[in-house]
Amino acid sequence: MWLKAEKISKTSIVKYQESLLHACPRHIVIDGLFDDGKLDEVMLALRHAGQWQTQKHSYSTLYVDNDQWENTPEDQRFVQRDIWQRDADSFGAPNPNIAQEFLDFLRSDEFLLQLSQIFDLALTDMNVADPNINTNYFRLGAEDFVEQHADDSPGREVCMLLYLNKDWNSNAGGELSFLGNEAEPIKIAPLFNRCVLFDPSSEGSEHWVEQLNSDYSGQYRYNVTSWYWRE
Repeated sequence: MWLKAEKISKTSIVKYQESLLHACPRHIVIDGLFDDGKLDEVMLALRHAGQWQTQKHSYSTLYVDNDQWENTPEDQRFVQRDIWQRDADSFGAPNPNIAQEFLDFLRSDEFLLQLSQIFDLALTDMNVADPNINTNYFRLGAEDFVEQHADDSPGREVCMLLYLNKDWNSNAGGELSFLGNEAEPIKIAPLFNRCVLFDPSSEGSEHWVEQLNSDYSGQYRYNVTSWYWRE
């Protein structure tokens, strides 16, 4: 079982719902939602360098190639990071299929039901042409970045971010920052098995990732991002 039973009890669900009522943006942070041992296996499967490919987005164009990127002004570049390649060879990993199994679980009826209960709305993959592209692993190094942006595509109701960084140093940077509604943004450290769920259309939900500290240049920041749509 991927989920910890105590984290999805009726009492826990009610607490999550209450937290959403008072948060700006509408978000909750759940630590330890998933089975730690299974996530350890996922991380072992993600360590193979050949499974990653650099992804670049500008504010005007997603999936920019290298030539387009070179001709894009720096202030118009908003994402540079690595994305996990589903079909890459993970030979040598103790359980090479578990990373894909976890992504499949995050789009399963079981998990969609839990999210639907927390946000009190019906979520589905029925109206999404290719659900797989809406759930994947990403990693950032010291030279990478995710600048301020919104995830409020029409019909997209919930975004999930899950962090996979064990023993993350508090000085390493890489915090998720929400614009919020105050002078100071909301900052959330990318700690292992920390899940952030938020409504991307809610006030203050624009967000970015704080730059990684160059003193930790040999370290990657890993996360899963998954988007969910209204039925």
